[in-house]
Amino acid sequence: MSFKIDSPTCISFSGGRTSAYMLYRILEENGGLPEEAVICFANTGKEDEATLKFVNDCALNWGVDIRWLEYRWDEDAKKRWALVDYESASRDGEPFEAAIKSRGYLPNPVTRYCTTLLKIRPFANYLHTISDDWDQMVGIRADEQRRVSKIRANPIEDRFYRRMPLADAGVTKEMVGDFWRRQPFDLELPNNNGVTMHGNCDLCYLKGGSQVLSLITEKPERAVWWVKMEKMIYESAEKKSGAVFRSDRPSYKDMLSFSQKQMDMFDPAEEAIACFCGD
Repeated sequence: MSFKIDSPTCISFSGGRTSAYMLYRILEENGGLPEEAVICFANTGKEDEATLKFVNDCALNWGVDIRWLEYRWDEDAKKRWALVDYESASRDGEPFEAAIKSRGYLPNPVTRYCTTLLKIRPFANYLHTISDDWDQMVGIRADEQRRVSKIRANPIEDRFYRRMPLADAGVTKEMVGDFWRRQPFDLELPNNNGVTMHGNCDLCYLKGGSQVLSLITEKPERAVWWVKMEKMIYESAEKKSGAVFRSDRPSYKDMLSFSQKQMDMFDPAEEAIACFCGD
């Protein structure tokens, strides 16, 4: 019963393998997409191109409509969203940059406003133009115990009741990884038992330092936007506070420099901080 839908429900699709697997199980259990359901993907402009292609591939292969949403600045908070599609979606961080400019400081592990502004609020504002009463299905697995516990302790957010069908069904990352190895298409990013460090925003500040450095070393141009944002806030802020994404580790500019010198600067065992953007 975990995947059954019989009331207005937003299927929150992060663009990763886990949430796509959740979508597949929902379609399988309901014999297709129920009339009461809407699939939403929030694009920050900093997802890997492979993620955008995967979202589009899921829609095409499974014959479903996925609503692509992006943050937009507007004086009216309820209008801070726009519907886009695969072709018109931002690819250079434009929604994320607009959110940063609206706040005047960078998000950080304590004040993670990016998730709220770029994902949660656009979903809520868009969906409430259709109906005032929504459930939300989120792709959180049974092996993500901290995230599961946090949502179960506070299941209501922005008037949405959050459901976790994967956690309820005991789904693990190994099960997700095995599923995608058997499919005719896949997310074209490394598959480490169903998860990838390349997912979500490419150099998300919540990823472990060694992961970020590895991603920069692999593709140095990934760092350009993040360096630009830190520089923009540093030059515009009077007190220079909030001008880095993480005060407990080097700036993105310094990490880019270290990566080009092939130097180690982080503990490879450092864990990423759990984020509610998805897998």
